[in-house]
Amino acid sequence: MTSFESQRSSGDTWDLASSVGATATMVAAARAVASEQDNPIINDAFAAPLVRAVGLDFFTRLVNGQVPEVTSDEGRARELRLMADSMAIRTRFFDDFFLDATRAGVGQAVILAAGLDARSYRLSWPRGTVVYEVDQPKVIEFKNSAMSALGASPSAHRKAVSIDLRDDWPAALRRSGFDPSRATAWSAEGLLMYLPPDAQDRLFDNITALSGPGSRLATEFHPDSDVPMSQRAQEFSDRWANLGCDIDFSGLFYDGERSNVIDYLSSKGWQVSTRPRRELYADYGCDFPDGDELGQLRNIVTITAIRD
Repeated sequence: MTSFESQRSSGDTWDLASSVGATATMVAAARAVASEQDNPIINDAFAAPLVRAVGLDFFTRLVNGQVPEVTSDEGRARELRLMADSMAIRTRFFDDFFLDATRAGVGQAVILAAGLDARSYRLSWPRGTVVYEVDQPKVIEFKNSAMSALGASPSAHRKAVSIDLRDDWPAALRRSGFDPSRATAWSAEGLLMYLPPDAQDRLFDNITALSGPGSRLATEFHPDSDVPMSQRAQEFSDRWANLGCDIDFSGLFYDGERSNVIDYLSSKGWQVSTRPRRELYADYGCDFPDGDELGQLRNIVTITAIRD
């Protein structure tokens, strides 16, 4: 099995074919699969071509329908469907969050750790909306080039900010024209487990400091604090290995005691609302998986917060 560094480090970097960047490619592959299902709840036409552009063999074959371990085995086909459904639910939640925020008059949005997220291109943003995408320089460079090669044009005023979220990204955001006095819609999607516990707190501290009245935030929280992050990472990696994936993701999450996201945001003055993922499945007309089919992923709570 292809393996990245077994332990994260403070200065590690990546592109979309290595380390944490490969998880962005994995997520895009899941969105591509979900978009091809019958009666899909998301439609990401950019996901598959972006995965092909990255060129990781397993995920390229997956979006092309060329993975024998999946196509010839009913159990593995169901496993892929469950994982694609889970990613579609997550994607739809954040899609709806941004659209609801902009309909309420929020004129700027920030997608943290944007990866291969194509929302700047595929969502129907109100005229004049500015969308900032923040990610590692190599990730931004690749995505800019790939979307240009596809002939894609953003549906919002897109501004790419090339910086590591462990560095001074608020300053980089301001240099790109971000106005902290305005209401902002923030997303921290599939991000927190790739940050050290103290960096998670700093992330929310910085978001709070940059949020004008009426700002909104969407993220997710795993309430099973007694389950080590390393255990979740191994389960995550094993599920993809069961589908034939030759990439080992198990060393990419940070262990350590973390703040309860709900309590932390509340202490910073945010009005926090939560919903279990189970309810989102019902909202979007999907069947919630039985038993332990998705393991720890079943217990995720979605969070939306508003800054007065």
